[in-house]
Amino acid sequence: MDNKNSILLVDPDFDLNTAADCDLLLKITPDSFSYAIIDKGSRQLKAVYDEQECDNVPAMLAAKLKNDVYLTLAFKEIKAAVYTENSINIPNELFDPEQLNQYAKFFTEAPSNNLYTRPFKTFGFTSIFTLQQFTEETLAASLNNCKLYTQNAPVLALAAQNNKTSLLLDFTASSFNALYRTGEKLIFQNYYQTDNAEEFNYYLLLIVNQLNINTADTEIQLSGIIHSGDDYYQCIAKYFSDINFNLPPAKEIDHKILDDMPAHYYSSLLALDLCE
Repeated sequence: MDNKNSILLVDPDFDLNTAADCDLLLKITPDSFSYAIIDKGSRQLKAVYDEQECDNVPAMLAAKLKNDVYLTLAFKEIKAAVYTENSINIPNELFDPEQLNQYAKFFTEAPSNNLYTRPFKTFGFTSIFTLQQFTEETLAASLNNCKLYTQNAPVLALAAQNNKTSLLLDFTASSFNALYRTGEKLIFQNYYQTDNAEEFNYYLLLIVNQLNINTADTEIQLSGIIHSGDDYYQCIAKYFSDINFNLPPAKEIDHKILDDMPAHYYSSLLALDLCE
């Protein structure tokens, strides 16, 4: 992994001895890894790490958890949003906690021994998922009482911040999450890997056409690795006029260490703080 694809921002006043007052947030995708440390006492963002274009995320994750001094601290609370192929959303009116193993039959990969559930009250469903066994064991071995979520949980948290008809696009360097909502209804969500803007353009048009999205009345909310005017942004601007960047959810947290960075880079990572 080339160091040019990773960045670490740390508050120079961060005292490691205050870790017991801090929460650790981790976001793990098929091609990236990031984390944030928030001091819940002072309400300050103390550290952000982001690594893009990872060839082997499970191996990199194991190495970071072992060798990164910040990840070895004893935190107040730990949350991790982890990509998995094995995830299904069940409407709350149909969800039966006694039937979890029946839901698992729909998983596409061999499941680990543990099934996890996370309710999303705003959108009226419960997410059921398992993790890749190596990733699950790696997290359990290094992080005590880590709350696990699916990768899209932070994007759902961002989407819950307003009731507009909107298409949320959350990017890594080579993939994106798409989420479409109208009013209080979640219509669509999916994850895509893209090598270039041409592929992204294809997927964007596919989403628009299959969902019959009215581009004139739909707000685009962007987060992650995308810039105003870059190739991906220009693709979006061909079809949509109401385009905005999703800034990190404030929740009275001081994000000063992001002042010299595009703050929307880390919006979905920091939105994990909103997940229950």
